[in-house]
Amino acid sequence: MTNSTTLTKDELVKLLREGKIEEFNQARPQPKVNLSEADLSLANLHGANLIKAYLSGANLSGANLSGADLCGADLRGANLRGADLYRANLFGANLFGANLREADLREVDLREADLFEANLCGADLYRAILYRVRGLSDEQKELIISQFKKSWE
Repeated sequence: MTNSTTLTKDELVKLLREGKIEEFNQARPQPKVNLSEADLSLANLHGANLIKAYLSGANLSGANLSGADLCGADLRGANLRGADLYRANLFGANLFGANLREADLREVDLREADLFEANLCGADLYRAILYRVRGLSDEQKELIISQFKKSWE
């Protein structure tokens, strides 16, 4: 598959669901790819290039996104419940209203990300980079602080 091949959204989603990450990374349109509302639940997306991807409303519940690059991605309203985002790059991502309940966010880069109304209940934020994160509610801040305190005990 070459970069000159133009794949449809369904074909790109199929590559991801089948774990063909290298093929997806080569075939994805630049600079942005539209995967909004896609069902990628339980998919193995380890190392996927999802820079500036439109994933608003996507179902990524239980997906393996460890090491994935989601820099600047639009994840508004996405379902990431129980997703593995260990060491993922979410720098500048829009997670407005995203469900991150019970997600593995250990060592994730969330610098300058928007977490307004995101559900972080039960998410593991150990060693997450939260510099200049936007939209954190007092409840979210308390949750993050309590996790940091537990990690020091």
